[in-house]
Amino acid sequence: MKKLSHGEIKVSRKELTEINNYKRHPIYALCDNIRSLYNVGAIFRTSDGAFIEKLYLTGYTPYPPRKEIEKVALGSTLSVPFEYHKDPLEVIKKLKSEGIKICVVEITDEKKLIWDFKKTDFPICLVIGNEITGVSKDIIDLADFSAEIPMYGFKQSLNVSVAYGIAIYEFLRILVT
Repeated sequence: MKKLSHGEIKVSRKELTEINNYKRHPIYALCDNIRSLYNVGAIFRTSDGAFIEKLYLTGYTPYPPRKEIEKVALGSTLSVPFEYHKDPLEVIKKLKSEGIKICVVEITDEKKLIWDFKKTDFPICLVIGNEITGVSKDIIDLADFSAEIPMYGFKQSLNVSVAYGIAIYEFLRILVT
């Protein structure tokens, strides 16, 4: 085994000028009231890696162009289609009208673990909420399901960008296997 060089890795990557010629995965994401610019940057970078359909930034979530977002996003704000909307409920209603299921990453009384989803649950929009208060009740009321990441230690939650990465890649695993 040897570590690949940047040049060797680049050979198998998409070029930014050609990015729109590829079919994206049927996963959307909605960030509602995320406070941290750095979390938003990390979410962009993960969204690029997962090649999602679109990222929606809502509420007071910061959006590009911002140098703090770019510091972590490393250019992925150019490769991930995104939109900003003040009202997340309008976006959710629009997505639902297009047949896209809404899934909040949240601990609810309708427990569905992150690995219990099926290909029939797609296309899907993954909703993540505020770092302290989580996903709002108004959004949960419109959701088709909630995805829970099991926590086995003392704490009951993960950093929002970490939880997003786990959920997105678990959804990708379901789609591509």
